Amino acid sequence: MGRGDVPAYSCLAPPPAMPPAAYIDLTEAARSVQVFKINGFSATKEKPDGYTWWKVCTVGGHDWRIEFHPRLSSPSYQYTDWIMFRVRLISTGARDVAASFSCRLIEPSSPGGSYLDLEEITSAMFHENHEREVLLIRRTDLEGSQRQYVKNDCILVQCAINVLPGKPKDPAAAAAAAAKASLRQFGELLRSQKGADVTFLVAGERIPAHRSVLAARSPVFMAELLFGDDDTKEYASSRPCVVIDDMELEVFRAMLRFVYTDTVPELDLLKGEHARAMATRLLEAGERYGLKRLSRICVEKICRVISVDTVATTLALAERHGCSKLKAKCIKFTLANLGAVSATEGYKHLEAICPSVLTELLKLMVEGTRRV
Repeated sequence: MGRGDVPAYSCLAPPPAMPPAAYIDLTEAARSVQVFKINGFSATKEKPDGYTWWKVCTVGGHDWRIEFHPRLSSPSYQYTDWIMFRVRLISTGARDVAASFSCRLIEPSSPGGSYLDLEEITSAMFHENHEREVLLIRRTDLEGSQRQYVKNDCILVQCAINVLPGKPKDPAAAAAAAAKASLRQFGELLRSQKGADVTFLVAGERIPAHRSVLAARSPVFMAELLFGDDDTKEYASSRPCVVIDDMELEVFRAMLRFVYTDTVPELDLLKGEHARAMATRLLEAGERYGLKRLSRICVEKICRVISVDTVATTLALAERHGCSKLKAKCIKFTLANLGAVSATEGYKHLEAICPSVLTELLKLMVEGTRRV
């Protein structure tokens, strides 16, 4: 507290009740109303210029200091003999906070009753240590026309702070953040293995998982583990584990992590040929289990690392899985580097297994020559 603590009444009684339907809060502003009781009012004018009493409150997630200045009589100040209240934003690092501050006198004899008709208000875009002030009333007015607001050498002042919320969150961004939080929880579920009800055997290692999660993410897992025909479901539920004998352990783990978290950190951690090889194997896994987003992520990665030595085998991969984007990228690269590509072992392999692709390449070459 400051040099003197200003005691505060609880918020004044609310206005007469209205039907709930009458209130539609468009701004969702945070509001705090405090009534300060200032006893010994006449003696406060004996305090030197700059003397204040103050109180801190929290409104809209920010800390504010409300200051009471009993007199302003300094010749350097434009207004003399005024009672002033000031509000200061004191939250560290705060910026761009839209807020208003208002003050008005109320009769000490009826805290829930009459107010001074005139309410003084100021508003601003606040940042840390930014302040605004309200000149409430002259002391001479309280001794004359407005003396009903002084009772037993006491005045009551109602101060209100209204704080508008920050920039509204983009609905899409908010949804993405919520989804990200959920995926973190699924990742923890995979790590902890709590509640696992199916086990995969891959390269001699047992990997626990959750049928419902797998089924929700993969139509293939859904058919195999939950909603296949009666024979399939009975077989799936009775066998102690599901054997995966045609996939490497690291590839299956990466695919399983994607199922739970929608991320493939392996593709960011690995570099060069290792990244391309992992992306290729994960693309095949994604196609096998109907994980379309995993397939798209892998295609994007492979497209960035196409080279003379790998383009032919990548083109065969694209043709086998019907990846049109990857195929188009490979064809474009091959046409631009045909001499070097045709000398590779991969190109010879492509000739043997995908002659239709070579026919397509030849057709494109002829069309390009005609344009020239």
